[in-house]
Amino acid sequence: MTNVCDYEGSLYRYDFWEGQGRDYENLVERIALRALLPPVGDVLIEIGAGYGRLADLYHGYQRVVLLDYARSQLEDAQAYLAHPERYILVVGDVYGLPFVDGLFDALTTVRVMHHLADVPRALAELQRVIRPEGVAVLEHASKHHLKAIGRWLLRRQTWNPFDLQPVEFVELNFDFHPRWVRQQLIGSGLRPEAVRSVSHFRIPLIKKLVPSHWLAALDGLAQLTGRWWQLTPSVFVRARAEKPPSGPPDGFFCCPVCRSADLTPQEMALACGGCGRHWRSDGGIYDFKTPLFSP
Repeated sequence: MTNVCDYEGSLYRYDFWEGQGRDYENLVERIALRALLPPVGDVLIEIGAGYGRLADLYHGYQRVVLLDYARSQLEDAQAYLAHPERYILVVGDVYGLPFVDGLFDALTTVRVMHHLADVPRALAELQRVIRPEGVAVLEHASKHHLKAIGRWLLRRQTWNPFDLQPVEFVELNFDFHPRWVRQQLIGSGLRPEAVRSVSHFRIPLIKKLVPSHWLAALDGLAQLTGRWWQLTPSVFVRARAEKPPSGPPDGFFCCPVCRSADLTPQEMALACGGCGRHWRSDGGIYDFKTPLFSP
């Protein structure tokens, strides 16, 4: 079983974002997403949606799924979002997504990949649930940025930023080389087609001296350099699913254990006709993390 980074019970919204001096990071990530994500579509999923920080960017989609491994994060999203009923809130594991094949025509995941101990396995799941020619926008933390290169040259860090292999600098916190990520995407059947380098000015003194919206505007222009080189701590990639044409998806949810789409609504649960497990469904949240009942 692959270890998963669990934010259950954490105050992520308040401890990391709101009032924590990250307005600049929030703005530049929004610029990158707007540039790479098709503005309209049918069904979109954000994996690792947290409290819904980026959810307002998806208003052009008919149905939007916000998925997170931590139920408490989605409960925070219900309080944060102006109209939480517009979203389908799902607790689930990226290594076993509770959706039928080829369901989504768009997928986003931001500040999630750096917690993945098994990137190829996760990407295989993303490729499975995306429609043929569907778009995935993925962000990853990069090991190949100017600060890391400088530290390595000055012998202030042991790991080599030019080495393609991921580095785990803290448990379940990884930095990746952009070329390695590209290799993994191609290997999983996701064809990279656009890259943006993001957070060029993630330096405390600069962020303190220059207004966030000015820095973000400059970063938005500099992000275009991602097509030639990536020397920033954050990299956004748009990839397209290379899959043979297929018919419309057969259903919506599936059991993450047996893959059966035969899920019958019951009181506060979805009962799987394939394996008999019951998955919690109450409070406006579908919970596929731990079954209420297992045969």
